[in-house]
Amino acid sequence: MKRKNVLMVVVCLMVVVHLPQNVYAQTDPGPRAGTAGAGGAYPGLGTGEQTMFTQSMQAFMEVDSVIGGMTGEDGAGLGPGFNGNSCAQCHAQPAIGGSSPGSKSPQNPIPNPQVALATLHGATNKVPPFITPDGPVREARFIMTVTQSGAVPDGGVHDLFSVAGRTDAAGCGLAQPDFARELGRNNVIFRIPTPVFGLGLVEATPDSVLRANLAANAAQKGFLGIRGSFNTSGNDGTITRFGWKAQNKSLLIFSGEAYNVEQGVSNEVFPSERSADGGCAFNPSPEDFAGGDAAEKMSDVLAFAMFARLSAPPTPADPTPSTQNGAALFDKVGCSLCHTATLTTGASRYTGMSSVAYHPYSDFALHHMGWNLADRITQGAAGPDQFRTAPLWGLGQRLFFLHDGRTSDLVQAIRAHDGRGSEAGGTVRRFNTLSPAQAQDLLNFLRSL
Repeated sequence: MKRKNVLMVVVCLMVVVHLPQNVYAQTDPGPRAGTAGAGGAYPGLGTGEQTMFTQSMQAFMEVDSVIGGMTGEDGAGLGPGFNGNSCAQCHAQPAIGGSSPGSKSPQNPIPNPQVALATLHGATNKVPPFITPDGPVREARFIMTVTQSGAVPDGGVHDLFSVAGRTDAAGCGLAQPDFARELGRNNVIFRIPTPVFGLGLVEATPDSVLRANLAANAAQKGFLGIRGSFNTSGNDGTITRFGWKAQNKSLLIFSGEAYNVEQGVSNEVFPSERSADGGCAFNPSPEDFAGGDAAEKMSDVLAFAMFARLSAPPTPADPTPSTQNGAALFDKVGCSLCHTATLTTGASRYTGMSSVAYHPYSDFALHHMGWNLADRITQGAAGPDQFRTAPLWGLGQRLFFLHDGRTSDLVQAIRAHDGRGSEAGGTVRRFNTLSPAQAQDLLNFLRSL
């Protein structure tokens, strides 16, 4: 028995020796504490632009009900289907305009607001199983629509909740989608909110800058299997750059789509009411529009776009020896070949935004991420496993990672990039060769952004 025990110990030691040297050795430091490094206006804006930013933020924070008149809910047009009732409800971490809120936020720990929203004002919704108090805010998309004649590609958002049962939606009979059935078919994928901080700089970046950046370092990229391409407009061929698959051309389109899809509010950009059956259309369309009683009234959709355009980019933490070494390793292993540290804007009509070098840590291009991350949905030129390189600025204070929020751990997020067919596989394998101390420095650097 003693001899067997000795042999078992030797075998175990041999297994440990042959594991990658940094397995279980590094730890995600977690979301950075302290004040939010984002959420304010872009520095140096003119007086009128600063006023515009403040007014736009107020619109971004507005809470919508169905027909208006609810206490504390100044907006109208919610539903018939919806995922949230305010932009700021979902874009909240670490400040208004950010990513999904959560109970582990060092700045504002709150449970997922979608849980309480399900039954607000008497609504009769059930909370879907993928929406949990400690989990991320999510939207759900169906990969296919199944009909009696077969299955056809879908890819669209199926709102979590209906206004049916609410005191301000009398007579609406719209049922929730059957998420249990579609989950059983493995037919549901998720998306979480993307931050809007600093996006005026992204919008002001010329296509020529993005194309030159993607073409740079071709030999290094080719060695690691990195290619990349752009999603483009079918009308003029210009680069689209907003959304998880870079499917939206401008911040105005991005905002109009989100208002219509996430809150169910028809608007000048997306004027058709969604799911307007079952006696659930309570307002004329578009529900959000410029003008009204005051000729100078700005539409909510334009306000949302202006809030993003005039917001400041996230502010990173002060560098330390560890984060400086991590930044060098970020370049060495190849992360920066897709997560480009610096881009430069062109001429902008907004004060101080022309010819600005900014640091998004993204090339805004599409890359094949392999079948670990594939959502099997096509949007424009973005195929089933392609995603826009997620900008990393502000990552240090985010709570959830990847397009579906499947993890809160940076190490897991990095390793999820190494799926079959992923352009990031070579870079992840380089990361896995780092010593424990080096890997920790790289993680510390990411949490400093």
